[in-house]
Amino acid sequence: MKLLTVAIPCYNSQDYMEHAVETALVGGEDVEIILVNDGSSDKTAEIADRLQKEHPTIVRAIHQENGGHGAAVNTGLANASGLYYKVLDSDDWFDRGAFLKILDVLRSFVEDGSGVDMLLANYVYEKPSLHKHKVIRYDGVFPENRVFTWNDVKRFKISQNILMHSVIYRTKMLRDCQLELPRHTFYVDNIFVYNPLPFVKKMYYVNADLYRYFIGRDDQSVNEKVMIGRIDQQIKVNKLMVDYYVEEMPRIHANVKVKRYMRNYLDIITTISSVLLIRSELEENLEKKKELWAYIKDKDKWLWARLRYGLLGNAMNLP
Repeated sequence: MKLLTVAIPCYNSQDYMEHAVETALVGGEDVEIILVNDGSSDKTAEIADRLQKEHPTIVRAIHQENGGHGAAVNTGLANASGLYYKVLDSDDWFDRGAFLKILDVLRSFVEDGSGVDMLLANYVYEKPSLHKHKVIRYDGVFPENRVFTWNDVKRFKISQNILMHSVIYRTKMLRDCQLELPRHTFYVDNIFVYNPLPFVKKMYYVNADLYRYFIGRDDQSVNEKVMIGRIDQQIKVNKLMVDYYVEEMPRIHANVKVKRYMRNYLDIITTISSVLLIRSELEENLEKKKELWAYIKDKDKWLWARLRYGLLGNAMNLP
């Protein structure tokens, strides 16, 4: 069994996927790299097969019909043999030193028979075109270099949300909580770092800048114009998160601190949806904004009130 599975969803990624793979290969035989070719039309499949041939004990290529980022993450999880599971987008990369440090921590869990449900590390927004980068750290929020629980977690700043870039999950925990991301839907990374949280009991934080998140492509999913064009998918994910909080959380009996964090994160996601709908300056999207807030109110009036008059929502509902 491998120590860590790194799943790399690939869709028309021929221009940058090899760099992502190279940065994960430094983990050697402790790492399994699963390249999920999600119905690409360029040379992605050819590159994936070549990398598998060059590194047969580490790299595995899986080809599937296009199902979107979520489907590729699902496929990686279904085929993972690692004790822990990490998603690396094909245009991003790992920092070598930080990656080796984190692998040492994961090995220590195996050696002493302990383990955690979620390991966290810093991530870096990289914008090479402007020679800029911004590090998101969690010092001051999480205890460093020791196992801890939600009771030990301090207050998050708005910039310190847990994102896909910052988490490594225990594979069995993800399977036990039956995580499955929607197909043909963008922005499902929010669900990836939302739904498993109530099942996370033990955590560990390494204050190292592991994940390098590339910013700058015009067609990137986080580009504002692209997000407005895909606003219906943003709303879909927003509603799925509302459904999960209202319908599933009472059944799980989650820790009070994780519930508070998840509510605040939902506040931020709903604010993002609202901002994009306003920024589009389309009458139909202003109606969608009203409908989204009405959907939340219909689901749970208490939650609606907390979001409407909470951290950010009040500003999004001014005339």
